Amino acid sequence: MAKADTGTASTESGLDTAVIERAAERAGIDEKSLCDALVILHADLIGRHSKFEREFDYVTVDGTRAYRISDEVCDDLLSEFGFDDDIAAGVRLAHTEQAKLLFAKSVRGDDNFDADECGIVIGIDTAEQF
Repeated sequence: MAKADTGTASTESGLDTAVIERAAERAGIDEKSLCDALVILHADLIGRHSKFEREFDYVTVDGTRAYRISDEVCDDLLSEFGFDDDIAAGVRLAHTEQAKLLFAKSVRGDDNFDADECGIVIGIDTAEQF
């Protein structure tokens, strides 16, 4: 499987390099394909903060916001991008693991997601980088 520069994808997607690597391995996909999908998704997610803030539980840690969303919402979101099923599974794994880590790291210390929940992670400090 093709290796990718997960550091660049990490910077552009708000996900840790190790999380991306584990998700690619668990989903059985190459890191490059997962990294490409994560960057594409993140670029779109930046404009959805206000909608997610109104509708979902979230925490903010170190310039990154993690949202706890339902599987159904996650499925609908990922279907907008037309990712292959295995790539969508990798994206879901990466985002959910990172969201759990951020929820656990937050002052709330809560990483207990229900079985029918997943996570979405979006950087909130993007505007300052330009």
